[in-house]
Amino acid sequence: MDPVDALLEIASLLERERASRYRAKAFRQAAATFQELPPDVQDDPTRLRAAKGIGESTFAVIRQAQAGEVPEYLIELRGDVEPEKVSVLRGKLRGDLHAHTEWSDGTTSIEVMAAAARAQGHEYQAITDHSPRLRVARGLSAERLREQIPQVRAQSGDGFTLLAGIEVDILEDGALDQEDALLADLDIVVASVHSKLRMDGRAMTARMIAAVSHPRVNVLGHCTGRLVQGDRGTRPPSAFDAAAVFAACAENGVAVEINSRPERQDPPDELIAIALEAGCLFSIDSDAHAPGQLSLLDHGAERAERTGVPASRIVTTWGLSRLLAWAE
Repeated sequence: MDPVDALLEIASLLERERASRYRAKAFRQAAATFQELPPDVQDDPTRLRAAKGIGESTFAVIRQAQAGEVPEYLIELRGDVEPEKVSVLRGKLRGDLHAHTEWSDGTTSIEVMAAAARAQGHEYQAITDHSPRLRVARGLSAERLREQIPQVRAQSGDGFTLLAGIEVDILEDGALDQEDALLADLDIVVASVHSKLRMDGRAMTARMIAAVSHPRVNVLGHCTGRLVQGDRGTRPPSAFDAAAVFAACAENGVAVEINSRPERQDPPDELIAIALEAGCLFSIDSDAHAPGQLSLLDHGAERAERTGVPASRIVTTWGLSRLLAWAE
């Protein structure tokens, strides 16, 4: 087995299972380091182990791969990964409108995320790093976002398009945490609540309706903000009038995100039913913060299929031209 392939597969599996981001990053760094080493160093165990960026665990993987074996750690991880939930709908997805890079709180570069999306077979992938108010996630100022946009679009080509976007914070009054003129320059705008999640239900309803009524918003991200599992603990859903919010989404052509992260499972099934009844569009998104998490779309597709969401109302089953015409 090729050592680089083994290291990157391990990194992807760790990312998919939301393991320590530092451990996954160590395997990606080891792959990059190994590729840059001269062949004579790659083949010399002493000098290879001494190379900066090659640790004990990554060295063991490399040596086992060089011996023509599937590394033991890779076998272990393959066995630990939960079985794939095969859905017909998963095969109909053509892209993903919510992912992060190291520009905010993701772990890798724009280029690495683009390559991973291509490897997933996506026709398009949106990069939606956070907006400035979310300082804990290194949200992008207007200046940084302007710098990022051309770098994102430069990754398009050969039948794949990387879309410039943002996950913009919905402020307490329903305003959006970025300049309107700059939002107009983007391909995709995902609007999400990240603060004051426990505010009064009537105020939260007004806040969300104001946001989805903004002409530049395309997707309402993880609408309840809940957490149901994972190392961040659990968090109850925000209180709001779902029927009113989803009616506003339907009226404004805003897609309700089915967030694919297992720790979110957002919206809950009962809210998906309300959004369906309201006539909403949907977007199945990974909310990936690392390349291996792009495959979490499996979970979102399984939930959408199980709850009866028709493919025709899922914007991420649409081709690029139709998607961009809707998002304009």
